[in-house]
Amino acid sequence: MRPRSGARRALAVLLPLVAAAVLAGAGPAAAADGVRTEDARVPSGSGADAVELDTTLYLPAEDELPAPAVVMAHGFGGSKQSVADDARAMVGRGYVVLTFSARGFGDSTGQIGLDDPDREVADLSTLVDVLAERDDVVQDGDGDPRVGVGGASYGGALALLGAAYDQRIDAIAPQITWNSLTSALFPSQSGAVPGGTPAATPQGGAGVHKRLWSGIFFGLGAAPSGDLLDVLGGSGPQDGGPVPSDVDVDDVTQALTCGRFSPEVCAAYQSAASTGTLTPEAAEVLDRGSPAGVLDRISAPTLLVQGTQDSLFGLGQADANARGIAANGTPVQVLWYAGGHDAPASDGVTDELRDAVADWFDVHLRDADVERPAFEFPAPTGLGTAGTVGRVQGGTRTVTAGSYPGLDGEEPVRRTDVELTGSLQPVVNPAGGTPAALTTVPGLGALTAALGGSTLEIPGQSASFESAPLDSAVEVVGAPTVALDVSSASGSATLFAKLYDVAPGGGTVLPAGLVAPLQLTGLSADPAQPTTVEVTLPAIVHRFEAGHTMRVVVSSTDQAFALPAEPAVYSVALADAGAGVSVPQVAGTTEAAGGSARWWLLLGGLVLLGLLGWAAARLLGRRRDRLVSAVEPDGEDVPLRFEGVTKAYKDGFVAVRDLSFEVRRGQVLGLLGPNGAGKTTSLRMLMGLIQPTEGRISVFGHAARPGAPVLSRLGSFVEGTGLLPHLSGRQNLRLYWAATGRPAEDAHMEEAIEVAGLGAALDRPVRRYSQGMRQRVAIAQAMLGLPDLLVLDEPTNGLDPPQIHAMREVLRSYAATGRTVIVSSHLLSEIEQTCSHVVVMAKGQKIAQGTVEEIVGAGGAVLVGVAEADTDRAIAVLTELPGVSAGRTDDGLVAELGGVPRDVALRALVEAGIAVDQFTPRRRLEDAFLALVGQS
Repeated sequence: MRPRSGARRALAVLLPLVAAAVLAGAGPAAAADGVRTEDARVPSGSGADAVELDTTLYLPAEDELPAPAVVMAHGFGGSKQSVADDARAMVGRGYVVLTFSARGFGDSTGQIGLDDPDREVADLSTLVDVLAERDDVVQDGDGDPRVGVGGASYGGALALLGAAYDQRIDAIAPQITWNSLTSALFPSQSGAVPGGTPAATPQGGAGVHKRLWSGIFFGLGAAPSGDLLDVLGGSGPQDGGPVPSDVDVDDVTQALTCGRFSPEVCAAYQSAASTGTLTPEAAEVLDRGSPAGVLDRISAPTLLVQGTQDSLFGLGQADANARGIAANGTPVQVLWYAGGHDAPASDGVTDELRDAVADWFDVHLRDADVERPAFEFPAPTGLGTAGTVGRVQGGTRTVTAGSYPGLDGEEPVRRTDVELTGSLQPVVNPAGGTPAALTTVPGLGALTAALGGSTLEIPGQSASFESAPLDSAVEVVGAPTVALDVSSASGSATLFAKLYDVAPGGGTVLPAGLVAPLQLTGLSADPAQPTTVEVTLPAIVHRFEAGHTMRVVVSSTDQAFALPAEPAVYSVALADAGAGVSVPQVAGTTEAAGGSARWWLLLGGLVLLGLLGWAAARLLGRRRDRLVSAVEPDGEDVPLRFEGVTKAYKDGFVAVRDLSFEVRRGQVLGLLGPNGAGKTTSLRMLMGLIQPTEGRISVFGHAARPGAPVLSRLGSFVEGTGLLPHLSGRQNLRLYWAATGRPAEDAHMEEAIEVAGLGAALDRPVRRYSQGMRQRVAIAQAMLGLPDLLVLDEPTNGLDPPQIHAMREVLRSYAATGRTVIVSSHLLSEIEQTCSHVVVMAKGQKIAQGTVEEIVGAGGAVLVGVAEADTDRAIAVLTELPGVSAGRTDDGLVAELGGVPRDVALRALVEAGIAVDQFTPRRRLEDAFLALVGQS
């Protein structure tokens, strides 16, 4: 009956890892000046339920008192120390803050009752009584302090329940908590749900036991107390020795098995863990600590904060709380963030959450005029969100909306249907439920990340339904739904539905590692007449990129849940041919994360210091080139202009000398020249990477100098790809765009990916790419944001002929939209077929400029295409013209026109009644180039 030492060691390793998520621990915060603390032990309850609560009161400076109060409740397995940083941050905003260890935790006495209204909730009311007796707390009436309650997970549920049972609580801010503890630990996401809100999820109980999470949850409270270990002595059973003779063995066994849990909570867990089912007794315990049944009592304005990385309490739990509280006419706002029980938020996101909670209390405890969005969520992304140490790296961008769709009379959430295909498929449940599919490791973001976010589906144990590749990106914000036809010989089935993101190369991502358990009963036994089941998939925030597919997988096993031991075979199909998955989408404004005001002040100070230093340097006589700021009036029509540009180096070498030319809108300009001609140096000056010694370069009428804002209209690929080899092509593109700081929707990522044309290779590491593949990704990178001026240096290096042809078409089409393209290349035949205009350079100087036709046509020879029967007559007509000679060659009929204009020669042929199929300059660009360079 006693745990083995090895198991205890494993538990000792597991619990600290999980605690970071369960406690929603915050990052370090600076202590506020003048903060004083008072420790006290507060008696609460009576009779067998009497306890002493270990408390700490944080007080701001004397000149800020009296002040409203905030009670900070901790997460499961924590104590008052877990929220000390949150308390100091809140007292820095001028609040009196009371922290405490809940009964059964920390140095408080008593047993854990899972937020029992008669125990933990009553304890919260006792703490409100304490605040009601203090002169340094603002009082709204006799025995009624002005007080808000905040907390995460276990503490978040306490805030909700406290507001329902104690009307003195004026505002609450619960985080990553539950609506129904029954549905959270025994979920089944089948059946109808209230429509309209983004993450509405079935909240019925008697579903599939969330076995691993329940074990972690129970383990945090089942560790033996220090008092018990003292009684057992140093050679007691924790060390493998005998139990002292004066200790009752049954009492020791009970204490070691249940730890600090109350007997009814312990019995409920042991029953669920042993049988995998929800007994009425266990349901009564869980329902008693669930806000679901008392939401109609909450009148305190509520800020609901929920994490997108949470397989314990998903977004659907907050959605249910929002609907229930708003139905009572109570103000509700909803905030989703990148983090949760599976992966703690980044320090930056944690600071933002603290500010959001403090702002909420400012509005409702101080009547402050603070504008906060009714709904905000992290910007959807197709990239992975867990970092290598299990900490969520997202949250740098936030989407805000004017309302939480479907709440309190608001417009319902907009949904998009994505068609799926797939036939009727058998799904096998193995004996004992082993082996089981692997999706995520509950609570251990670090381990999940170490596995690369990989999932494992067991062959034969799942059915799969897939969409066609998406024509455009789809941003899912909330819980998708799908209708399935299911049959089972036994009339029941345990299944797990999930929505995968499948890249063109076959790589799969399960957003946030979330699955939807389904406990189905009353099913048809006949696959020909199945039962239709409405399934709500996990609520997620995820962007499915263009070209990706959505894959709905329904499996019979998942290692995180209790599974049927008996083998079975189910049949699963889409409810209707051509049916699909309905995904919710929420429109909003994407914003960069604001951070705290102190960081903006610091940034402003650094900028000011920089400006002062710059000004001082100028006053002290630092020589600087005169910057011409005038904007040329024809700048929009002339995207690029070189005027007398020279680049000389200190050793006397002149790379570019007196270079002048201009490029007009819609042109594709080829920059030609042998090695050392100065082409790359010219492009580097254009991009602001180096500065000319003399002259001026203007882009859209603005001087092109390092850091010039106008350069944001330029996309370039010069001197190597610069791709990170350990990342995939797709990740390189996203990382590059993120570094620009511009909104993700401005990237036009789909168009750029289409240019790359790498297919499945786009999701492979760049280190495995050929030179041509790297080249194509780099060109796509240059085209991100669809720049008005595109500059490419040797873009076709490493490309095969079909790819070169495709690139030619892309560049022509790009310029046809009114944009401008500059191409530097040695492949003269491609320049001839791609470019409309050419600048030829040699030894740093321009030696020719004009249209391709003007450069090529300077030799006066044309190739004439006529029918064989008309060849002799055509020669006769042409040679009658003064100075013209003509004759047959291997290429066909060639005429040397001398000084006769081409249109005159062509008119003579047409007037003679000769049908002309071709009349083009015979000399190629290469010929003209070699002649020009040789002359130079």
